[in-house]
Amino acid sequence: MEHYEQPWRPNFEGWAVAAWTAVAALASWAATRWAYDPRPFAALAVVAGALVLRWTPPALRLAWRRHRLTGHGLIRLPARRLARLAGRHPDRLWLGWGFEWEGQHAQLVHDVLRRGVGELVPVDPRRLGAAWIHGLGSRERVVWQPLAHTEGHLLVVGTTGSGKTRLFDLLVTQAVLRAEAVVIIDPKGDPDLRRAAERACALAGAPERFVYFHPAFPETSARIDPLHSFNRATEAASRVAALIPSETGADPFKAFGQMALANVVQGLLATGERPSLLALRRYLEGGAEALVVRVLTGYLESRVPGWEARARPYLRNVRDSVGRATALIRFYREEIRERAPSTVVDGLASMFEHERVHFSKMIASLMPVLAMLTAGELGPLLSPDAGDPDDRRRITHMGELIERGQVAYLGLDSLADGMVGSAIGSILLADLTAVAGDRYNYGVGLRPVNVFIDEAAEVINDPFIQLLNKGRGAGVRVVVATQTFADFAARTGSTAKARQVLGNLNNLLALRVLDAETQSYITDSLPKTRLRSLVRTQGVSTHAANPIVFTGTHGERLLEEEGELFPPALLGQLPNLHYLATLSGGRVVKGRLPILTGEARGRARAAR
Repeated sequence: MEHYEQPWRPNFEGWAVAAWTAVAALASWAATRWAYDPRPFAALAVVAGALVLRWTPPALRLAWRRHRLTGHGLIRLPARRLARLAGRHPDRLWLGWGFEWEGQHAQLVHDVLRRGVGELVPVDPRRLGAAWIHGLGSRERVVWQPLAHTEGHLLVVGTTGSGKTRLFDLLVTQAVLRAEAVVIIDPKGDPDLRRAAERACALAGAPERFVYFHPAFPETSARIDPLHSFNRATEAASRVAALIPSETGADPFKAFGQMALANVVQGLLATGERPSLLALRRYLEGGAEALVVRVLTGYLESRVPGWEARARPYLRNVRDSVGRATALIRFYREEIRERAPSTVVDGLASMFEHERVHFSKMIASLMPVLAMLTAGELGPLLSPDAGDPDDRRRITHMGELIERGQVAYLGLDSLADGMVGSAIGSILLADLTAVAGDRYNYGVGLRPVNVFIDEAAEVINDPFIQLLNKGRGAGVRVVVATQTFADFAARTGSTAKARQVLGNLNNLLALRVLDAETQSYITDSLPKTRLRSLVRTQGVSTHAANPIVFTGTHGERLLEEEGELFPPALLGQLPNLHYLATLSGGRVVKGRLPILTGEARGRARAAR
């Protein structure tokens, strides 16, 4: 039979060491008090001592293996020490301490569960999670991930309180220390994550790199223009249209809304005005006659010298802006369009003349989105006016944040107002995707961009999926955090789209996960292993004709069967800051993270 040893058996070697130690001590004592030849006792003491030396190493190994099951306490790591660690390996990402999880560890888990955890580890109700899981590793090392592998993006899964914010703290700090651009989208507006980003900038010696946006604190928030960066009018229109709720993504209401937005954006550009959310809402909700007049007036002045005299008969009885717009459109069509047509004017004219009631119905799903993004203080926050002398708050946009290598913390205040927070996050992500597309098309020697999205299901949209799919070529690394995979399906309304999101994330780090479906999804991607079980059999049988004649059997069998490399249920028992990671290159790592602090020196272990 192939050699197999039960790792959690009683420590027979320890008992042997104790017994031979007692024999050696007794023989040594007797040799000094024996009135005759003491050499037999001395020889016995030497033999007993040799046996003690023989059995001590395996006894210690078994005792240490059992002791490791008690786990580790939380570690507080000063940020300055992390800076030194990251500085020595600028081409790597530090992920705490851990070990490669292999088949031998799966076997140890199998044996622990067969034996019963309570028999091996004392139960402490004050501790959260099964610390013995990490204790299965014989030696813990620093976990490094090559930065080149993080371009495939990282998915972080974990329930509330399992350590996602602490992980973001570590990753954000390292990205800031590498002088790379960082964009943090936090639907909850966690103050700890904001302070972590500020501390990282101070640690890097560049506190001015930090940019803060939060709709709940407009007086201290920066102003961000989500429509600043675009190459075509349709691109800006599609950015807003992507926020329209849609089950299929191609329904007529969404298409009509995108067309109306494109017409207004083209009209604004024709007049030299930069598109903004406030301007879009004004012309779609209040009527586009003023914009039509401005566009046509500018177009006629540039193309038709002396047009005022020719248009005077059309404008004779005009009394308001609606009548002026109607008259100019008629003049353009009858006198100008045949020789100098304009798609901008044609599109605006068609929108202006559309039956008003039907037009309102077709953009009924678009207007709530624009209303949410322009209501109250959000108006100047997301549609900044650089010419306002009374507003001294900083104005920026995604392109500037990225090109200057700044650290932007974007809180969305979703706990107070979930719908508005989700809309803000979605349009900022759409803007970020547009900037990534521009970098992909025209960028050379791109500086890496690190995007961290907590509670990603709150802001996921089609542009975000494109960012995951094509962001690598633009130098964008995305870290996505969620609690369960069902969050993606619920947000997108499609399991296929949720799978599309997950398929673009090449690295996965799982903290404590309670959802059974998510647990299975994580472990199903791991390779299978072979698990051994020692089965003992015994039996007694008697002869049918002669009951006195009986036979007995006793045997052992070593069974081997296919099993999970990491049992799914154990993901729900991980302590805080403990993780299981599948990293690019086929690595499966069991690790743990520290709590990053602002202390200058020293490392303190928290009480278990």
